[in-house]
Amino acid sequence: MEKIEKPCHRTKDRSEDEYKRLIHRLNRVEGQVRGIRNMVEQNAYCTDILIQTAAITAAINGFNKELLANHIKSCVVRDIREGKDEVIDDLVVTIQKLMK
Repeated sequence: MEKIEKPCHRTKDRSEDEYKRLIHRLNRVEGQVRGIRNMVEQNAYCTDILIQTAAITAAINGFNKELLANHIKSCVVRDIREGKDEVIDDLVVTIQKLMK
């Protein structure tokens, strides 16, 4: 019988400040999505909705930039100092996925 590998579930301890900043950004995105849903339900004009979806894309990109910067400054630096150079390959793959 073939063994099925479970995905790695890594965790990270975040500072209270980092946690609050990330949650704040996600709350804003969540509110924007609800707003777009309301716009669709109220038959808002297409371009008005598209402008709001562009704002969500920008907000998600801002979240990703902050999270990536935190990841590099903490996890990546720590792993490199510990001799775990494979973290660089993992970072490259992550950045490639973000840039699709």
